[in-house]
Amino acid sequence: QVQLVESGGGLVQAGGSLRLSCAASGRIFSIIYMGWYRQAPGKQRELVAAITSGGSTNYADSVKGRFTISRDNGKNTVYLQMNSLKPEDTAVYYCNGGGGLSRPGSLWGQGTQVTVSS
Repeated sequence: QVQLVESGGGLVQAGGSLRLSCAASGRIFSIIYMGWYRQAPGKQRELVAAITSGGSTNYADSVKGRFTISRDNGKNTVYLQMNSLKPEDTAVYYCNGGGGLSRPGSLWGQGTQVTVSS
């Protein structure tokens, strides 16, 4: 059973950058789809970005051009580079695996808090 552990969250000023990492306890090369979701207080969890094992990606419109998802199958790690952060990006970010480019799978990390101050 693969377990996902996120890291890299924190407090940053608007316009700043953060890189989130999602380390898998097992091999992720067999997991075709990996993604990042986020949930802000009082809102539903939403897709941020997803990536296939072949490198195809899907982004929410709200983060296109600012966020980049990548994966290193050799290190069993998925990354989310977040640039030009906005206060509305504040949320708990979750790593996810096993779904599709537009839908979550059953594997979830515990989440990491990202707070963007104005």
